Amino acid sequence: MTATYTFDFFCSLDGYGAAGGDWTGYWGKQGPELLDRRLELYGAEQRMVFGATTFRAFARMLAEATDDSEVRDPWVTRMRNLPTTVVSTTLDDSLGWPDASVVKGDAVDVVARLKEESEVPLRSHGSLAMNRALMAAGLVDRLQVTLFPVVTGRTGLDPIFQGASDFDLELLETRTLDGNIQELVYRPTLH
Repeated sequence: MTATYTFDFFCSLDGYGAAGGDWTGYWGKQGPELLDRRLELYGAEQRMVFGATTFRAFARMLAEATDDSEVRDPWVTRMRNLPTTVVSTTLDDSLGWPDASVVKGDAVDVVARLKEESEVPLRSHGSLAMNRALMAAGLVDRLQVTLFPVVTGRTGLDPIFQGASDFDLELLETRTLDGNIQELVYRPTLH
């Protein structure tokens, strides 16, 4: 049985994964429905998969966060406590992440093996470059987009699909959270 792999990311309407300037986390648009939904998504047993750059950023962000900051939202705490595989050619340690293992090698090879061996679904939040490569290799089963109602043309950071291959997307699920945030789940196939 092959485990399902979900590439999960936050996005502005114009395709950025983050923004600089005076934008806060979640572009300042989060509400109780979004936070409850995120906790629901991460409540199920699954294995997280990260590339080294995103993993380092999460580990640093969580280490610097106070207990009452939005960085410590319950879903993030849950994500941090899930079994985690970090694909890296440069990282040698788990940076204090509770149940993380660092696997050396090419992400396509590592994730293909994980999909065959894992008894639980796989999920990656962020890790844009790694997930673009996994999509091109046909290893991403679900693309879960949380679309925030903002345009960050001047301050947008981390373009989600810059340099990606072309894909057709089959819409599998959709929901509206807090009246204006869209959650869209697609099945991607190379075009």
